[in-house]
Amino acid sequence: MSPTERLTVGALISILAILVPGFVLHVAPRFPGSFAGTVIGVAGAILLVLLLVYSVVKRAAFIRTHLGQRVRLSMLLSWHVYCGVFAALLGTIHSGHKFYSPLGIALVATILIVVLSGFIGRYYLAHVSIDLREQQAQLGFLRSRYDVAVGASAATDTAIAALLTDISMPVLIGGIADLEYAIGARTALKRALSVWISLHIATAIVMYSLLALHVWNGFYYGFRWLE
Repeated sequence: MSPTERLTVGALISILAILVPGFVLHVAPRFPGSFAGTVIGVAGAILLVLLLVYSVVKRAAFIRTHLGQRVRLSMLLSWHVYCGVFAALLGTIHSGHKFYSPLGIALVATILIVVLSGFIGRYYLAHVSIDLREQQAQLGFLRSRYDVAVGASAATDTAIAALLTDISMPVLIGGIADLEYAIGARTALKRALSVWISLHIATAIVMYSLLALHVWNGFYYGFRWLE
């Protein structure tokens, strides 16, 4: 994720975090069934369906082969991220903060879980992996310096004295210990976050089931603004 994309998505998720608990200050129970509320809800539902484009292309080899270089998978992933965040925003606005229906509550909750789990996988987990690789590289460098220091100490006292003017042995050992601890902590965090894809897919399946039920419910009971 590029810095611009990360900043944009982060800002949108921040707006979403403000909108979701907005029912404390604002409730519009008639808005979801109004014309404006219906249009916003339909737009959000369309964006949720468009999320499937990336999943289908990613898992269907013949489609990727057909598309060739015309559409890159990274481009579709960015589209996937933006569609998810905007769909969550539109879904929250469509609700009018009317969190009375169990179906509506479940649908909004699953949308938020899908968006947040996707954001964790797209940005945070990738960020942790990059930091982990950098720390491992630094640890390799410090260990090589330590091996040189130990080898020099076995050679001559003059050589080790010259080396210690560059970097003292206590500082070197302390740096290695700190990096080993940090790498262990980040490895554990990465392992814990690695379940995000399972959570993301499982919640998405539930979300689409609830979305289909919600759309059917709207058609079955009719739209108030058509009456």
